[in-house]
Amino acid sequence: MIYFDNAATTRPYKEALDAFLKVNETFYANPSSIHSFGGRVEKLIAQSRKQIAGLLSVKEKEVFFTSGGTESNNLAIKGVAMGYRTRGNHLITTKIEHPSVSNTMKQLESIGYDITYLDVDEAGIVDPDDIKEAIQSNTILVSIMHVNNEVGSIQPIEEIGSFLKQHPKVLFHVDGVQAFGKIPTSLHESEIDLYSISAHKIHGLKGTGMLYVREGVNLSPLLTGGEQEGNVRSGTENTGGIVSFAKAMRMYMEESRESLARMKDIQRYLRKELIAIPGVKIHTPQHGHAPHILNFSIKDFKSEVVVHALDRHEVYVSTTSACSSKKSKPSQTLLSMGVGEDRADRALRISLSYQNTMEEAERFIQILEKEADQLQKTMRRSR
Repeated sequence: MIYFDNAATTRPYKEALDAFLKVNETFYANPSSIHSFGGRVEKLIAQSRKQIAGLLSVKEKEVFFTSGGTESNNLAIKGVAMGYRTRGNHLITTKIEHPSVSNTMKQLESIGYDITYLDVDEAGIVDPDDIKEAIQSNTILVSIMHVNNEVGSIQPIEEIGSFLKQHPKVLFHVDGVQAFGKIPTSLHESEIDLYSISAHKIHGLKGTGMLYVREGVNLSPLLTGGEQEGNVRSGTENTGGIVSFAKAMRMYMEESRESLARMKDIQRYLRKELIAIPGVKIHTPQHGHAPHILNFSIKDFKSEVVVHALDRHEVYVSTTSACSSKKSKPSQTLLSMGVGEDRADRALRISLSYQNTMEEAERFIQILEKEADQLQKTMRRSR
């Protein structure tokens, strides 16, 4: 099997799975219980929070556990919108955000909030000057993804954060789900107020994530109840998921230091070989892109046809975002980049992990070339 769909989800580390199982077998008490058993479970969560805070170089009280990237993005955006509604009702984002951001913005727009959706250039990158021009007296939040989940373009968040420092009443949220562990980032130096991370993108388990919330930012909670997570995210904590998340984060950051260069080599090889295939066009920008995502299309072939052809060889790639891949409409990200609807409808995404190998990449190219050739012959016979 060749698994090239790691932007959708990653294979969990065995150590993360073992930690989840051990905690749920042995430390299954409710961490809010006042007995000593509950206290031991609460201590596990505190230890995980401390470990993650250390890895991110932030304060422990700035780490809030969630169910994943979607909840983190919703909590950041809606939490600011509701928590700072007396300050203003204008939010700024781009036209290429993940659905958990774009649909959240649309929901706020439907109840009276003013949303500015910024264009991107042909490389899928927003112009910081456009953000500067979009700032209004009632602006309360700018939400920009760090790495685009479809084409891998990296947004200039350091430049944006530096500019927004001049506007202390405007908070800065970054969806870091596809960037964490691949693009070095200092949350403090980048002047980021809120940053979303998901465990299952870094070989942790689905159903766990976190939101970094800079000290001093007051969010209105989405979930109210027992006042867990500093009353920002109520609900009995997923202790096993949290512990395994901390384990996966530590392992992933270690793996990044060891394997990032190899991932870049694999991506460069794939780009070079894909361009040599007749009819292929690369949509991931040549520069300013993440090391794990490569988006391309093959002329004349719908993306679903190619996905299913590769599937027969146990080679797994995707079309657009996993959250949108079962929809029949072309990628909004590619359309926003100026890619024509015909090409956008044929787009495919390769997404790597640190566990992929050059041998897998070479085998993938061989299979793709064979299948593309076979599809061409079949198409000619049907004419």
